[in-house]
Amino acid sequence: MVNVSVGGAAFDVIVVGGGPGGAAAAGVLARGGKKVALVEEAGLGGTCLNHGCIPTKFFLAATAPLGALRDHQRHGIVSGELKVDFAALQKRKNRFVQGASAALGKALQVAGVTLIQGRGVCKGAGLVQCEGGTQATLRAADVILATGSRAAAFPGLEPDGAAVLDSTMLLSLERVPESLIIVGAGAIGMEFSDFFSALGVKVTLVEGMPQLVPAEDADIAEELRKIVQKSGRVCLTGQKVASVLTRGGQAELTLADGRVLTAEKALIAVGRKANTQALEHAGCALDKRGFVVTNAFLEAAPHCHAIGDVNGLALLAHAAEHQGEWAARRILGLEKGEYSSGPVPSCIFGHVEIMRVGRTAKELLASGSRPGVAVSPMSLNPIAQAHGSSTGFVKAVRQGDVLVGMAAIGHNVSHLVTAAQLLVLHGHTPETLRRFMFAHPTLDESLKNVLTAPETIAVL
Repeated sequence: MVNVSVGGAAFDVIVVGGGPGGAAAAGVLARGGKKVALVEEAGLGGTCLNHGCIPTKFFLAATAPLGALRDHQRHGIVSGELKVDFAALQKRKNRFVQGASAALGKALQVAGVTLIQGRGVCKGAGLVQCEGGTQATLRAADVILATGSRAAAFPGLEPDGAAVLDSTMLLSLERVPESLIIVGAGAIGMEFSDFFSALGVKVTLVEGMPQLVPAEDADIAEELRKIVQKSGRVCLTGQKVASVLTRGGQAELTLADGRVLTAEKALIAVGRKANTQALEHAGCALDKRGFVVTNAFLEAAPHCHAIGDVNGLALLAHAAEHQGEWAARRILGLEKGEYSSGPVPSCIFGHVEIMRVGRTAKELLASGSRPGVAVSPMSLNPIAQAHGSSTGFVKAVRQGDVLVGMAAIGHNVSHLVTAAQLLVLHGHTPETLRRFMFAHPTLDESLKNVLTAPETIAVL
């Protein structure tokens, strides 16, 4: 993205932040005839493209063949060895990220968006000051805040850039460490653990909550634990961390009970916090977690929408994009009602994957409901069997007779997420499934199996 001279320009809409949500909003608005400025401090594409989802998937894709071959090796079908050239992988990942960010910028400019390099600081209603890159004061009738989030750190767990790293630092390593402690076993921690474990790194996962992937149902988490431990990774759950620091060139982690763990590197992956440093005068309020409070129309203040990670509704790139497009259509007068995300899909990637759409049984039980749950093992699926990986299962969650959620753990189950979203969105039942013809043999058949499987009532 290049600097432009805008003076004291007036626009119809100013978008602060060029991640998935901000870029999507700016594109829709420009194509709808609005004069749009998009202010981005770093690289277009946000954390997702530059330091998150996409670089991580390049890492995981490089080790996917290793996992597949090891599955077949266990069955005595293949033999041999493959090695990952980490330096070459880093170059390929960086080349793609830079090219994709540049291509996004060109597409936005073709759409008519004015791109401004700098830090957008809100100075009042409809007023944004650009600092750091282009020096300018921008005015507009509407502002969209899409400033995203950054890695969180608790006192005593701050990354120091030496042996204690955050996810951005870890993605930039020049060589593979011999050992790695990962603090936090959510999506970020689990994906990095999968990649580095596949490279032969001694990985230890430390999670303060009682289970891995705390947002998922307990049965998913327990199945993941079995798979992870079988791969050689150490899992310490329900363990509070007192401190992590660099000592003698290595990462030293002290647990609350006094035990000390050491490794060449440590990753702090304890969540995300909203980037609200430049929003002091935007007229919006923050909740107790530090995220921007929005109403049912994604408004943080009159004529000021807050979308994506900064509002804390769903810290997912596709959620930000969905919200950004909706907010843009609302400004164009094309949306009249309240914002509805529908059943939000999410995935955790790796050799074994997790997908979820909609509500979880745990969430419904906590709200006082007694959901029905059906489970179908992946061992019934011929494609999973053919790939030598039949661990895991698919589950369906119903509230009464209504399908409100689906989840799965196993081989390539991220490929099920869109079909599962459509099934949940339309509340399909075993009877309405008769309208579908599931191709055979496919992984999709596991969705049919679970929706026709016996159901039990979930309990705490």
